[in-house]
Amino acid sequence: MIGVSDIGKRDPTAPVRRRTGLDAISAVKMPEGLTATVDAWAEAHQLSRSDAICKLVELGLKIAPAPAHTTVSDAARIEEIAAHQIDLLLDPALPAEERERRIRRLTEGPPEFSHERIDLPKPPRT
Repeated sequence: MIGVSDIGKRDPTAPVRRRTGLDAISAVKMPEGLTATVDAWAEAHQLSRSDAICKLVELGLKIAPAPAHTTVSDAARIEEIAAHQIDLLLDPALPAEERERRIRRLTEGPPEFSHERIDLPKPPRT
């Protein structure tokens, strides 16, 4: 006897699962006590557990301070800190142009090695 695949055949009495929304599904692992508290909050506000978690997260994000977004890359920030430390070590009697030249020379490195630096833009080839 040849076996026939059941793929594509569905039990007509089985319930059909319909997608209820287009939002992503996220699983949340919480301790039992916290789950009970969320469930109690959901019941008090006549919400499902999923809607309650969503609402509580929204409320928490409104109250919590937003993290400061760094606009300067890590490399630029490190270079800035290095330049400040070098400036502290330099002789304060030096003219401003000489101080800047020395800081630039120390943070960028000698020109002989600039082609080896991966963090600097490459000069156009001629």
